[in-house]
Amino acid sequence: MAEKTLDEIKADILQRAGKVNPFERVKKDDVEQVVKNLTSLDADLWGREWGKFGLKYEANAEEQEKQGKKKEAGETYYLAYEYYRIGRYPVPSSPEKKKCYAGALRTFIKAGATMDPPVERIEIPFEGKKVVGYLQVPKGVNRPPVVMHWGGVDGWKEDRRTNNDVLLKMGMACFTIDMPGAGENPCLGQEPRAERTFSAAMDYLETRGDIDGRRIACMGGSFGGYWAAKLAHTEPKRLRGAVNWGAGVHRTFQEEWLRPALTLTASQYLMGPASLLDARSYIFGVKTLEEVLKIAPTLSLVTQDLIDQPSAPLLCINGKDDDQHPISDLYLLAEHGSPKDLRIIAGAGHMGRKKGQSSDEVVDIVTAWLKEKLA
Repeated sequence: MAEKTLDEIKADILQRAGKVNPFERVKKDDVEQVVKNLTSLDADLWGREWGKFGLKYEANAEEQEKQGKKKEAGETYYLAYEYYRIGRYPVPSSPEKKKCYAGALRTFIKAGATMDPPVERIEIPFEGKKVVGYLQVPKGVNRPPVVMHWGGVDGWKEDRRTNNDVLLKMGMACFTIDMPGAGENPCLGQEPRAERTFSAAMDYLETRGDIDGRRIACMGGSFGGYWAAKLAHTEPKRLRGAVNWGAGVHRTFQEEWLRPALTLTASQYLMGPASLLDARSYIFGVKTLEEVLKIAPTLSLVTQDLIDQPSAPLLCINGKDDDQHPISDLYLLAEHGSPKDLRIIAGAGHMGRKKGQSSDEVVDIVTAWLKEKLA
């Protein structure tokens, strides 16, 4: 296995349209139009082509707003957001992708105001900067528990709707936030103790009267699962539970795993290994493979002497055949420190996904576990 060809990537995009991340909520006809115009994987071309549809739907939403159609406008703003989100994917590493990220933030806030329950943007002062997150509190539930959750290198806080919808229906409040190095997180992914941004969010959530700040759990998806596992060890008393959904904690950061993954083997990643390297470099604030390989080992929970420490209840879940994070790291977690809950999905890749199928089965396992821990 090696880099994917442009035709392979286009075929994958078309297959995912309307079904699989990050294309699950866009229109197939629009996707077909964009794919026709992708003559290369140039970052600015990618941002520009998806951004055109973002602009189109944003203008439609503004028109609906003028006509007083508030609910329809909210839905159209959300559709615009989805195109902008794909336009900045996996990371806003070029001028056109940066424009798409700005568009995504702009339209998400407008869409969020009309959602049920509405999205509240929270800015928490943090060491002269700010930690930003979005809070949604289910209606009709008295002081619900809260799940603080985040994605990985490419799935940012605005992109968490699928999980939010399920958790809210189950009567849990949601606070979505970016992992270090991603989105609006004030710390880079390589910064020692960057998980203190999550601790600052927990401090804030404990002050709210409309949620139960004593019942907080967290969930990290993809690379974000690493930060959930780390937080389980640094906040063992305050967290009711933590879910590491799809990440490693030690071997995943070593050169013997990383060099081939970021150059050859991570073929499950939408645009192949080079794109995954682009995303990993971005969260560390660097440009090259060699820089990533130098920084990555410092993140190991073994190197940081955390792996044998007590932890909050921790669910580790992933596909057995993940080519981005080695499954052996979940066994490593199970062999150290507090007992862990382990769920390995056979015949599945990264995040427990089976090719061409939705992730509903895994979402159900994770959300049921969180509900039990927060009861």
